[in-house]
Amino acid sequence: MKSLIITKLRIVLFLICTAVGGETEIAIAMEKLIAKDLLSIGAVFLKPEDPFTWASGIKSPIYCDNRLTLTAPNVRNDVENGLAEVIKKYYPDADVLMGTSTAGIAHAAITAHILGMPMGYVRSGAKDHGRQNQIEGRLERGQKVVVIEDLISTGGSVLEVVDVLRKAGAEVLGIASIFTYGMKKGIERLSAANVKNISLSNFDAVIEVAAEDGYIKKTDIARLIAFRNNPSDESWIGGKN
Repeated sequence: MKSLIITKLRIVLFLICTAVGGETEIAIAMEKLIAKDLLSIGAVFLKPEDPFTWASGIKSPIYCDNRLTLTAPNVRNDVENGLAEVIKKYYPDADVLMGTSTAGIAHAAITAHILGMPMGYVRSGAKDHGRQNQIEGRLERGQKVVVIEDLISTGGSVLEVVDVLRKAGAEVLGIASIFTYGMKKGIERLSAANVKNISLSNFDAVIEVAAEDGYIKKTDIARLIAFRNNPSDESWIGGKN
C-alpha cells in the first residue's frame, strides 16, 4: 500500500481502517494527538497562575489561536487530514464546506481540496458594495453543508453562520471544528439549534496532555476544569476552588 502512513495522524487513521483499536480508543488517540500538536506550537497556551482576560472581562487560564496551525506544516497536515476524516465519517452526504470568517476559511479550503469538494465561506455581515454577498462561493438551495470552524466556545458566532446558511436554503448537516472548550453554554446552544459539532480535540484532552508533558502541574487540572464548568466563577484562580 503506497504511502500508507505519512504523518502521525495517518497512524491513527490506519488503526481506524484496520479496526486494530475500538472506536472510543481511536477517538481518544485523535484528541490527544491534536492536543499535543496545538500545545507544541503554542496554538493553545495555558497560564493558570497568570490568567488571560477575555474581551468579555472573564479571567481565563487558556488562550487558543488555531491560526498558528497554518504556519506549522506538520501540525497543519494533521489538522486538515483530521477534518477531512471527520467529514467522511460523520458527514458523508455533504455537498459543500463553508468556512467561518475569518478563522475557518483556510481550513475549509484545504479540507475541501483534500476531499475534492466545493467550498465557500460566510462573512460576519453582508458587504456594503457590489452584490452585497454574505455567503461567498456558489451555494444552491437544498445543498447539504458542513460548517468548518476553528474554535467552539459559547457557540454564538458559529450559530450565526448556521442561521445565515439555513436562511439561504441550505441544509446544515453540522460543524467540523478543530477545538472545543466543551462549555455548558456552548453545548446547550448547539443542542437547542439542533446542530451537531464534531471537534478534533477538546479542553479535557488538552489539559490531560499538558499535565503529562509538563506544560502545567497535575494539581492544576481540577482548577482548570472548574474554570471550564463555570467561567464566570473566579474561585479557581490561585487554587481557591
